[in-house]
Amino acid sequence: MNFESIGRNIRKFRLEQHLRQGDLAQRTGLTTNYIGMIERGEKLPSLETFIDILNALDLSADLVLSDVLLQGHIVKASTLHEQLSGLTEHDKALVYTIIDTLIRHF
Repeated sequence: MNFESIGRNIRKFRLEQHLRQGDLAQRTGLTTNYIGMIERGEKLPSLETFIDILNALDLSADLVLSDVLLQGHIVKASTLHEQLSGLTEHDKALVYTIIDTLIRHF
């Protein structure tokens, strides 16, 4: 199983909150170097450390684990639904047309 996506997702959500690795390290009591190793997929955090990181970023585990969970597509669909809700009706129609085209292609 590929766990590198866990670190990539932690990095993505950290950056969305405009935090540096040092900021996250300070919030969790970890070193900046260790946060970097997790984000690069070089280290897999212990459950306790993972929970500390999630709490520091105010995230749920399913968001970070969506790429490795068998039901991760449900999480992604829910996230996509939230993103679509902020669009105009015209833009939503365009997105749905693109998705329909992709589905027919595959």
